[in-house]
Amino acid sequence: MHDRLKRDGDAPKVGIVHLGPGAFFRAFIAVCTDAAMTASGGDWGILAVSLKSPTARDQLGPQGGVFTAVELGPDGETPRTIGSVTDVLVAPEDPAAVVAAMADPTVKIVSLTVTEKGYCHNPATGKLNLDHPDIAHDLAAPDAPRSAPGMIVAALEARRAAGTPPFTVLSCDNLPSNGPLVRGMVLDFAHARDAALAAWIDDNVSFPATMVDRITPATTGEDLDRIETMIGFRDEGPVVHEPFIQWVIEDDFPQGRPDWAAGGAQFVNSVEAHETMKLRCLNGTHSTLAYLGYLAGHQTIADTVADAPFAALCQRLWRDEILPTVPQPEGEDLPAYCTALLERYRNPAIRHRTWQIAMDGSQKLPQRILGTIRDTLAEGRVPEGLCLAVAGWMRYVGGVDENGEEIDVRDPLAKELRAALDAADSPKDKVASLLGIEAVFGDDLPRDQRFRDAVTAAYRSLVANGSRATVEAYLA
Repeated sequence: MHDRLKRDGDAPKVGIVHLGPGAFFRAFIAVCTDAAMTASGGDWGILAVSLKSPTARDQLGPQGGVFTAVELGPDGETPRTIGSVTDVLVAPEDPAAVVAAMADPTVKIVSLTVTEKGYCHNPATGKLNLDHPDIAHDLAAPDAPRSAPGMIVAALEARRAAGTPPFTVLSCDNLPSNGPLVRGMVLDFAHARDAALAAWIDDNVSFPATMVDRITPATTGEDLDRIETMIGFRDEGPVVHEPFIQWVIEDDFPQGRPDWAAGGAQFVNSVEAHETMKLRCLNGTHSTLAYLGYLAGHQTIADTVADAPFAALCQRLWRDEILPTVPQPEGEDLPAYCTALLERYRNPAIRHRTWQIAMDGSQKLPQRILGTIRDTLAEGRVPEGLCLAVAGWMRYVGGVDENGEEIDVRDPLAKELRAALDAADSPKDKVASLLGIEAVFGDDLPRDQRFRDAVTAAYRSLVANGSRATVEAYLA
C-alpha cells in the first residue's frame, strides 16, 4: 500500500467554518473553494466540523484535510487534489473549541450541509422544535452546544460580546428557501436565550439563500482501491461526482466571500426562480422517469433515457408542460438547462437507481409534480404527460411490477397507499381511492374532473399495455 495523500506546502488560512463535512460538501463547497483560491487567492481555508461522527476527521485528519475529488464523466474519470480543507473537528469531543473557532475574527462565513434533520425544526411549521433533545440541551447548556443552531448562536454571542463583526450564515442544504429557513431557526433559538441577542442577530447577520445541484454517489471500497491505483497514493476520504455543478447564491456577504464564480457558482439577487426551475424541470422529470422507468424494467436513470421513448418523454414534458409554468430565473437559459439535464441523465457513470429515486413519493409528488399540474390546469390546459407520471406513481405503489414481481415500496404512507388500492377493484376506483388521500393531493385536485379523467386513462393504459407502450402512445 502506498503512503496516504499529503499536502504540498502550507495549508490556507481559515476563513470559513463548515458544519457537516460529508461527501456532498467535499464534492461541492470544498471543490468550488479550492478553485476560488487557485483563481483569485484569499484566506478562505475551511475548518470542517462534524456534528456527530468522527469519520470525516479520521479520514481527512491524517491527510491534513487533503482529499481527491474524482469527476465521473461519460468518457472516463478525472481526479483532482483538493486542498481547501485545513482540519476537521468533532463537535461532541470539544464543543467549546468549535464555538471558539467560529468566533475567531478571521472567520467570515459559517456554511452548512447538515441535511434537513440538522436544523432541528418542524418541517410542517418551519419553526424551531424547542422540544428537540439537542435544542433543549443547548438552551440549558449554551457553552457546550450539540446542534447547529446552538453552535451558531453561541459563536455569534461571543462575537457580539467581543465587538467582532458577525459571520455570514450560508446554508447549502437542498431545502427550499434555505437561507430564510436557517435564519428562522437561529432567531428562534436566540429568542429563547436572550431577546437582545436575537435583535442584534436580526439586525446584523446575513443569511443568503442558495440552490445546490451536483450528484455525488456514495464512495465505496472499490472506489478507494481504484482511486489509489489512479493517483498512486492511498486516500481514505475521496469523493466521486458528476461533471455538472450548479450553485446559485444570493450575493449578500458583508465580510466578503471567495471567488466561487471561478468554480462555477452563479451570484444572483434571489434564488427563488432557480429553485422552482430545479424542482419542476429536474426533480419532476427525475420522479417521472423513476416510476415509469422502473415499471418498464430499467434499473437506472441512464438505462431509462437510453430507451428512446423515455428520453422523448422528458423533452415533451419540458417543452409543453413544465417550462410554461417556470418563471424566468436570473441569468438562466431554460431550454439549455433542460438540454443539460438530459445529458446528465444519460451519463452511464452515474448509477442513479430508479428504485432509490422512487422512494418517499407521497412526500415528493406534491412538490415536484402536482404544483406544475395545478398551474397548468389553471391556465385551461390538461398536462397529460404529468398526469401519466402520477398514474405511474399509483401503479408503482401498488407493489407489483409489470412482470408480477413484488416492488419494495419505501414510503411513509406505504401501508395507507396499499390499503387504498386493495379496497378498490376497477382501475377507475383505484385511482379515485388514491386521490382521496388528502395529504398527497389536497382537496382541490380530486375535484377537478379533467385531472381525474387524465390520470384514470393513463392508469388504465399502464395496467393494460405497460409503461413503455403507454409512453409511446402519449408521444404519438
